[in-house]
Amino acid sequence: MLNVNETTYDVPRQVVEAIAEQVRTAAQGLNRYPDREFTALRHKLAGFLTRESGVELGADQIWAANGSNEVMQHILQAFAGPGRSVMSFPPTYSMYPLYARGVNSEYIAGTRSRDFTQTPEDVAAQIREHRPHVVILCSPNNPTGIALDLSVVEAAYRAAAESETIVVVDEAYGEFRQPDSDSALTLLADRPRLIVTRTMSKAFAMAGGRLGYLAASPAVTDALRLVRLPYHLSAITQAAAGAALDHAQNLMANVERIKAQRDRIVDQLSRMGLSPYPSDANFVFFGGLDDAAAAWQHLLDEGILVRDVGIAHHLRVTAGTEEETTGFLNSLSSYLNR
Repeated sequence: MLNVNETTYDVPRQVVEAIAEQVRTAAQGLNRYPDREFTALRHKLAGFLTRESGVELGADQIWAANGSNEVMQHILQAFAGPGRSVMSFPPTYSMYPLYARGVNSEYIAGTRSRDFTQTPEDVAAQIREHRPHVVILCSPNNPTGIALDLSVVEAAYRAAAESETIVVVDEAYGEFRQPDSDSALTLLADRPRLIVTRTMSKAFAMAGGRLGYLAASPAVTDALRLVRLPYHLSAITQAAAGAALDHAQNLMANVERIKAQRDRIVDQLSRMGLSPYPSDANFVFFGGLDDAAAAWQHLLDEGILVRDVGIAHHLRVTAGTEEETTGFLNSLSSYLNR
């Protein structure tokens, strides 16, 4: 399956063994409630983000929950809600309107340029026009794979400050960025209404582990404590995520392999005469198909499932292993050369 942007490499055996050991230890204390402040995990997450971004982050700036879905739910429960509004910029992650609906907030769909990019001036103008209570910027964006220049985030924050709007930068695919693309984590200092969200589902190959997290000012994490359910992170989840973070370097080796296959897909699709978008994620969004539905069906008939995101003449494919990528490219080439 190359349709849901999972890491298709298996979790390395060393990491599996470390997780199993930590879970075994945690299981001995399951008669007790877990640490509701997930203290050890917050320290490990802060350490990982500090090493990755070069920005010194403290545990008091970290929040985590059962996947990014719950992280976003906590954010909107704290800062949106009835009588308030949430804004994002389609085409983007399809769950944002549902998150807004779940807290009885109005959803505002912003717009993008025809090539799906965003400029600082346009984003700022739309925020000033609509004055949402929460604005979500997805970078790298799903489904396009395009990362925002930090000037867009800076302009969005300046505009949002005029209406005391919370700005969320969703970096679910942040670890897959190109070398010249910086994380919004570098902008956190002196921006108390900026939140940067991450997940362990993608780069850490833990989609089944359900651990999402964010970095923000301590005032934001304090606000999220008011809306979370008691003991929302189980001892097992905390143990598994902590063990994976202990082996982050091992897991990031697979990230580099995935990035190589992503760049290979972009190159080969261009050679086929298609129009792949530059990607900072672990997937490639591409256009130039006369009939995207027919191409999708051809791939499926050959055992390859990609994503039809509902944009005419376009499909999205996850960068998998070298073998999976070769199978996708060969199948698509045979379709185009019929």
